[in-house]
Amino acid sequence: MTTVTEADALDGLRDALGALKDREQVAERLLVSSAKHSFDPDKELDWDAPFEEGKWFWPPELVSLYGTPLWHKMSEEQRIDLSRHEAAALASLGIWFELILMQLLVRHIYDKPATSAHVRYALTEIEDECRHSKMFARVITRGGTPHYPVSRAHQNLGRLFKTISTTPGSFTATLLGEEVLDWMQRLTFPDERVQPLIRGVTRIHVVEEARHVRYAREELRRQMVTAPKWSREFTRVTSGEFARVFSIAFINPDVYTNVGLDRREALAQVKASGHRREVMQTGAGRLTEFLDEIGVLRGAGRRLWKASGLLA
Repeated sequence: MTTVTEADALDGLRDALGALKDREQVAERLLVSSAKHSFDPDKELDWDAPFEEGKWFWPPELVSLYGTPLWHKMSEEQRIDLSRHEAAALASLGIWFELILMQLLVRHIYDKPATSAHVRYALTEIEDECRHSKMFARVITRGGTPHYPVSRAHQNLGRLFKTISTTPGSFTATLLGEEVLDWMQRLTFPDERVQPLIRGVTRIHVVEEARHVRYAREELRRQMVTAPKWSREFTRVTSGEFARVFSIAFINPDVYTNVGLDRREALAQVKASGHRREVMQTGAGRLTEFLDEIGVLRGAGRRLWKASGLLA
């Protein structure tokens, strides 16, 4: 691709998906939507309602061990308990990711016009992410489980990534963290087998994340056309590495210990599970199709995405 200025990009430049959209018009529409469809989880959700007996905390088909030999040996009570701990682990992962995302967004707008709609929407998204992180922390506490932080190695890799990431790399990572979980949550909030509080949390997150995905997709398209060649190439590699880290961090092995399972055996069965592989690839499918179309999944980066298990 040819590197061009932002002014050129606004003057009819196209990528594989068509004409690039005006950044300010996109942001104005997202600001209007935010004004109409934003939620205060502290007021919207009934945090004091007791959990319902026999209901799941995550759809069983999305629990990591679903369909494995170990799953078939577990009692229904133990399976539901595993779903409770895995829901907490995913909420913990979400907090880690959103803390990174908020820092990346601040970096992105640092030298942009403060009165622009693009910057105002980024600040609005940061507000959303603050509420989401508090919501996730509260649901972990309400569920009676531990907080499940990522490993120290991944914590440090996250610190490195948010320091060295390119702008297109930041938006690629944003989409990776948002779209896989979004796919799972879209299956969760209408599922009547799941606890009402969990369904409420995922409904709020899905509605508000839809705007974040739109913002990130539009900006990533622009960046993959206007960014320098070295930046695009660096983005391909770092996004592949982030996909690998994300796919590992998606499973916190402590959940198995905390429900009385052998963590080594559980991890081995998850790794060998065709169902789990299909879940992760399906969850990432819409994203990887988009990234492929705009030129992110190329070369060494594509090989890393395949190694992550998110790309068939």
